[in-house]
Amino acid sequence: MPYRRSRHRSRPGCRLTRIPVAVALLASLALGTAACAENERHTTITVASVDFTRDMEKLVDDFRRTHPHIRVRFRFLPESVLRNRLSKDIAGEDGRYDVVSIGPWEAPIWASRGWLTRLDALAGRGDYDVQDFIPVVRTALSYRGGLYAVPYYGESSFLMYRKDLFAEAGLTMPERPTWPQVAALAARLDDDRHGIAGICLRGGPAWLDLLPLNTVILTFGGRWFDERWNPRLTSPETKRAVRFYVDLVRGSGEPRAFEAGPAQCDAAMRRGKAAMMYDSTFFAGRFEDPGTSEVAGKLGYAPAPVMRTDSSGWLWTWALAIPVTSKHPRAAWEFTSWATSKRYVKLYGERLGWVAVPPGSRLSTYRLPPYRKAAKAFLRPALDALGAVNLNRPGLHEQPWTGTSYVGIPEYAGLGARVAEEISAAIAGRQSVDEALAKAQIFANDVVDGGGYRD
Repeated sequence: MPYRRSRHRSRPGCRLTRIPVAVALLASLALGTAACAENERHTTITVASVDFTRDMEKLVDDFRRTHPHIRVRFRFLPESVLRNRLSKDIAGEDGRYDVVSIGPWEAPIWASRGWLTRLDALAGRGDYDVQDFIPVVRTALSYRGGLYAVPYYGESSFLMYRKDLFAEAGLTMPERPTWPQVAALAARLDDDRHGIAGICLRGGPAWLDLLPLNTVILTFGGRWFDERWNPRLTSPETKRAVRFYVDLVRGSGEPRAFEAGPAQCDAAMRRGKAAMMYDSTFFAGRFEDPGTSEVAGKLGYAPAPVMRTDSSGWLWTWALAIPVTSKHPRAAWEFTSWATSKRYVKLYGERLGWVAVPPGSRLSTYRLPPYRKAAKAFLRPALDALGAVNLNRPGLHEQPWTGTSYVGIPEYAGLGARVAEEISAAIAGRQSVDEALAKAQIFANDVVDGGGYRD
């Protein structure tokens, strides 16, 4: 299970008040039967979401036309800030937010604490069509058979590369590239004179900056913990993977890679400052938009590079959930179902452009002729990447949690951030990889000992 409730202990100083499951059940009931508690003529809901979903605000006039009694107030925040605020608000039962953006790391953990409203019955009504969600994405947002969030978009990872630069250099991208092959190509394409990096890879100090590196660790045969929760961050396989990644980004990566997160690599690729980028399938729509990208029409797409596994892509989704503390749960669901509906996808394409439609959530999106035409360069590689994700065993070994590029325990956000800081320092040359991983091993031991995972 992604969250071992019977073993978790709240850390001293953290306010993790457990809301009884009965409260969550009552909240679900409230959505269907307690609408009278809301004044439908004067309902204002607050939506707290990540910056990546700002387009909801551009289209919300459509929601207002069909729901004139509901006003929507948006709070768009960087994901680290958002996650911190949401956990404090829900645990403290403050009820500031009615709809929240979460990912597959939060969904099962927060559901197990009774923080989220179960959505199965609501999502099963009318023409919402919950079965249309891509199965692996729907599974990642579930807990004990219940659905606790619905996807705004979903993503895996693949390798994006400049076909024009490859042709000029007389190079060919392998059909299924390995990491050593990618490193050799990056070295050939790295061009300091023209300011073009051989490859752009995340190297920043935030825990989500570890997503690409974690897939490298898994395909090299490494892991964070073994089946008994013993940390394995100093194992030979993990060391080999991290050394490879650090050497690659230091030798052929973007300038100041130790500060680079997804936004920096996104900008570098769109400006034509990188020959390759290994990152989210979500970015393809941005890169193929000729209105904002200098490389539209110039990119090829290959599967996530591997070493010892058959595939190595991650799975992430930004999804919408309703906290049990929402003051307006019925109105919250009306908005949530609108923003994750088939109607919304079509509205987005017609008004904001088909190539940038939120991908990876619904199968029906990939059958829409305007989207198929606009996304033809990356549609099949992106779907294949999502189809290849193994949530239960993404690497060579069994793992006692569900997830690809994160560890499904409450402490991982803090642990991941501390480890990312050490890896980033190694990329910056302030310490060796061995020194970084030795510290990471200590951090990981503190977590499993403090959380009782090895009891």
